[in-house]
Amino acid sequence: MIDRRTLAALSLSASALVGIAMHEGYTDHAVEPVPGDVPTIGFGTTAGVKMGDKITPPVALARALTDVQKFEGALKQCVKVPLAQAEYDVYVDLSYNIGSAAFCKSTLVKKLNTQDYAGACAEILNWDKFKGKSLPGLTKRRQQEYQQCIGAPT
Repeated sequence: MIDRRTLAALSLSASALVGIAMHEGYTDHAVEPVPGDVPTIGFGTTAGVKMGDKITPPVALARALTDVQKFEGALKQCVKVPLAQAEYDVYVDLSYNIGSAAFCKSTLVKKLNTQDYAGACAEILNWDKFKGKSLPGLTKRRQQEYQQCIGAPT
């Protein structure tokens, strides 16, 4: 039996925060992760980032923690059903990567809010593209997130 809890009772696990940092990678200067994408810095932060910006690891981690809190808040606004910790962690990670607006408007959230948990997990696999083209690193990340979401052993 899966232990699902109300969203108010959940917060991002430490291992999920480490996972986000590992997925995003660290850069001490602003970069475009994919040509034509918005610039990121630190551990994937995008808000207010301009090419030429620089950051230190402590500041980058502090910004990532602030970002995570924003994405948790957005998730708690649009997801209306209880989640297991692993599901919650995956959905915060996904939202961190694609943005809370895209996450909240997604078919994934629509399925999730009808308690189609398996269908929502499967939707993760559709988020491996940039400008319509699949990216191998993103495909691998989405497959890992899907496995975590469905509760597969890691």
